Amino acid sequence: MNRIRKATAEDIPRITAIYDRLLTEEENGRAVIGWVRGVYPTQRTALDALRAETLFVLEREGSVAAAAKIDQNQVPEYAGAPWRYPDVPPEQVMVLHTLVVDPAFAGRGCGTGFVRFYEQYALDHSCPFLRMDTNARNAAARRLYARLGYWEAGIVPCEFNGIPGVQLVCLEKFLG
Repeated sequence: MNRIRKATAEDIPRITAIYDRLLTEEENGRAVIGWVRGVYPTQRTALDALRAETLFVLEREGSVAAAAKIDQNQVPEYAGAPWRYPDVPPEQVMVLHTLVVDPAFAGRGCGTGFVRFYEQYALDHSCPFLRMDTNARNAAARRLYARLGYWEAGIVPCEFNGIPGVQLVCLEKFLG
């Protein structure tokens, strides 16, 4: 059974451990995400979201199995995307950032559960327009988001979160 809640300071070591495990998976060729150890994501990524009260965790079997930031902050790179709904008032847009699932829980519905939570959270906050992004190299995330009905608006070449040469896939969905 999954339980999603706002993160606490006690969750930060668990979240950063997930970042570390994912970065190790990538460094060992078992995953392709497009992140760089020491650059993004870092403990600061989680701490900043915690301080902003926008960090959430998914608990499963007594462990933090997934985490993400949910807010209304559309990163500047989004301005370069050809959105399907370009003229939406910003107060009606909710954004999912840095969704991570612990490799120990991969393939067990945690990513899907978190995205479903994000969708309900957005509706509960009168935000029927959803946006998120991923690295074009992250085929697993792209498949998940496509399966959940997200449309790839476009790819924005940029430096993203301190990582040069990113092909940022901008995704959106309307919950209308």
